[in-house]
Amino acid sequence: MPLNERDRIEILMMIGVGDRMRTQQEVCRLFHEMHPDREPVSQSTVSRIERKYRELGHVRDAPRQGRPKINENVQQDVILSALENPHCTVRQVSRDLNIGKSSVSNIFKKVKYHPYRVRLIHELAEDDFDRRTEFCEYMMDHNNQNNGFIANILFSDEATFFLNGHVNRQNTRYWSQENPHWMQEYHTQHPQKVNVWAVALKKLLCCPPMVNKKSVQRYKGVQV
Repeated sequence: MPLNERDRIEILMMIGVGDRMRTQQEVCRLFHEMHPDREPVSQSTVSRIERKYRELGHVRDAPRQGRPKINENVQQDVILSALENPHCTVRQVSRDLNIGKSSVSNIFKKVKYHPYRVRLIHELAEDDFDRRTEFCEYMMDHNNQNNGFIANILFSDEATFFLNGHVNRQNTRYWSQENPHWMQEYHTQHPQKVNVWAVALKKLLCCPPMVNKKSVQRYKGVQV
């Protein structure tokens, strides 16, 4: 167990002064008798404490090296920056407040702020909601009338890759203690993009007519 300042002062008092000085071995034995439940001190420890007192005039711990701790005012400024602009970046706050980026990150982590990413959703027109409801009702009615109706449906899906970096979610954040469920609508019909489309039918893998069958065979298909 490391010795605190009070323990070191106690050892100095055991050493004594003048003609009543004890040897290092006697100090170690006396300290162990007074504190039997603690780890015994060594003679080298007693020697260092005595030498430090003679050289510096005290036995306090030396100040720690490294960056000074950030005061509460700076922490409040960082939090206020996130409250005023939840989309701010660590680099931006660091530059505005003239503190290190690691300090800004540590403050956000301390107050449990998390950089949530934006969620991209398809833009819906005004009549899209009614059309979706009508489609669900249509599917439910036909499935009730014909149990094999779902098996005859061809399912398709597509993914759009924008060539101009429409939205960079890696650099878009929302700092908050709770998930704000931040979403952003975007136009799907956008120039400079590539659409990847695939369809599947029960026990049959289908491909669009504009795709060559030989090129499709190069990809591994999973039967539904």
